[in-house]
Amino acid sequence: MRTWAPTGQTPVLEFSFNWQKLSAIAGITSRSFCFRLHGGAIRTAQVIAFLGQLRRFLPGKILIIWDRAQIHRSLRVRRYMETHCERIAMTYLPAYAPELNPVEYLWAYWKGHELANFCPKDIWQLGHFASQALKRIRRKINRPQLIAAFWKQAELF
Repeated sequence: MRTWAPTGQTPVLEFSFNWQKLSAIAGITSRSFCFRLHGGAIRTAQVIAFLGQLRRFLPGKILIIWDRAQIHRSLRVRRYMETHCERIAMTYLPAYAPELNPVEYLWAYWKGHELANFCPKDIWQLGHFASQALKRIRRKINRPQLIAAFWKQAELF
C-alpha cells in the first residue's frame, strides 16, 4: 500500500478493520509444511482436525513436538493421541523455549517477509492473503533451503 502527504506532514492511513482474530496452526517436516488458518482462537476440535490432516498428508510415523500450550495437553487431544499411537508419537519442548520450535521461524518469516506492510480491509482479506502467502512460501523454488533454515535456526539453540 502506498500513500502520500504534503511535504512536512505525516501521512494518515484510515481503515475500518474490526480486529477479529485469525489463528494459524502448522506442522513442519524437513521438506515441507502444512497449515490451517482459523477465524478466532484455535480450540481442541481444530487441533484434532489438524492432526487428522497431518495423518493424511504425511505417510508413515509422525512425531509431534508440542510446546506446552494448554490446548496441546487437553484431555480430548491426549485421548486422540492414544487412539492413534501406532502412527503418532509426541513429546514436549522445554517450557518457555520457542527458539527450539522450527514453526516459530516459519511464522517469523511469514510475518516479516510476506505480510509486512499489508493492511487488510477485513478479516476475510487478511485470511485470504495470509493463506496465499503461506502457499507461496511452500511453493518457492528455494523452499528446501528455506525450510532447512527454519530447522537450522532451531538447532542453534
